[in-house]
Amino acid sequence: MLSYPQRPTGFKMISTLLRLPLTAGLMLALSACSSSRPFSAADVRVTDDNQCPINLVVGQNLTLDLPSNPSTGFRWKVQDHASELLSSLAPEDYLQPEGSLVGAEGTARWRFKAKQEGAGRILMSYQRPWEATGEAAGLFDCRISVAD
Repeated sequence: MLSYPQRPTGFKMISTLLRLPLTAGLMLALSACSSSRPFSAADVRVTDDNQCPINLVVGQNLTLDLPSNPSTGFRWKVQDHASELLSSLAPEDYLQPEGSLVGAEGTARWRFKAKQEGAGRILMSYQRPWEATGEAAGLFDCRISVAD
């Protein structure tokens, strides 16, 4: 049977003292990772008008992700975003696709918070800004209702 030399009693205390901050640091790092998730269970994420109508409760977040390719000149133009029901949490954001190929389609993102009860509509058209009189290349039309 192997026997190991006896460690000094101070070694055990130092070892324990070193483990405490390391454990606390690891727990803090793991909790930071879990809080950086882009969506919580209470958030509603919509990527297509096939997911409509949208039902929210006051205080709930709505993230709208639509395919977009600004390199072609096309952009989503917000016609109506139910401003009486939703408050914007951030300006429109564009998410680059994986690999970042030039001219590749990415995602346009809008974030809203339901602020009051009622019914409304989110209406957006996908068009080139200088072709305001032409027919839109795409349309997102979605009914929304917010309950208290």
